[in-house]
Amino acid sequence: MSSAGAEPAPHQEQPRRPRRADAQRNYERLLATARKVFSEHGVDAPLDDIARQAGIGNATMYRHFPTRRDLIIAVYADEVAALCARGEALLEDGSPADALFSWLRDFIAHVATKRALALAIPNDQGGQRSALFDRWHRAMHTTASTLLTRARSRGAVDPDLEVSDLLTLANGLAVTSSDPDQAERCLGILRRGIAP
Repeated sequence: MSSAGAEPAPHQEQPRRPRRADAQRNYERLLATARKVFSEHGVDAPLDDIARQAGIGNATMYRHFPTRRDLIIAVYADEVAALCARGEALLEDGSPADALFSWLRDFIAHVATKRALALAIPNDQGGQRSALFDRWHRAMHTTASTLLTRARSRGAVDPDLEVSDLLTLANGLAVTSSDPDQAERCLGILRRGIAP
């Protein structure tokens, strides 16, 4: 995913100048707290609660995230970046098939648990939401493609397998399976089904 790493972060339109160290710490603390609060109470949780739990004043929070939409975008972008970084790290795994399926497991968990967060990003007249979604999907697609290409080159999976088919199947597991154990069993079936 090194090529995707060269692009601006998925939630930023243009590069920003670096933050001061204390401002960066506040930003990261707000992001981590928002992730936790949104996960526990949904994206409609009061923003004041996020600031309070982060130990940061409301004014500071609104300087970093002027609207709820900005905060949701930042949290989701951070989740996508973490998922893609995990794929990059898995390229060091000695077993390309294990690496691919470990990432697919993370992808399924991401879709299952973060889908509501992504869908909570309000649409806009300028098409920014569509552009963000395109960028995030491209980043995940690139990560999956890199892992799949590596597995294919080592003969670990069916050579005719397309990344879009693999992600469609994984996405279907994430959306339709309410039980993580069932999703894991289905992932095992998928792995056996695409073995060469």
